[in-house]
Amino acid sequence: MAKFSRAMRMNNPRDYARVFRQAKRVSKGGLTVLTVENSVGHPRLGLAIAKKHLKLATRRNQLKRVIRTSFRQHQSVLANIDIVVLSRADVSQREIAQIWVTLERHWQTVAAQWQKS
Repeated sequence: MAKFSRAMRMNNPRDYARVFRQAKRVSKGGLTVLTVENSVGHPRLGLAIAKKHLKLATRRNQLKRVIRTSFRQHQSVLANIDIVVLSRADVSQREIAQIWVTLERHWQTVAAQWQKS
């Protein structure tokens, strides 16, 4: 299984700003996924999970772990893109199993949008 190393993360605020400015957007199941092409040679993940949507830190951290794990499992089919996953207000009403299914659909959609060459 692939690792989620520091190189796979978006660490720079400029990268986040670029994604927010230029991204393709997909929303469903309590999550919004923003994607934009990058030049680093592999997909990178950024997270923006709002305290406003998930009050408890344990729930926010659990959601982040689920997203990272799902990304790690699917990174081999993703093109060279930067991905930012945002929470939406209805994410608090979802079970973890529902979020897994939603993420699966998101990765399929993103992979189809950015056909890996």
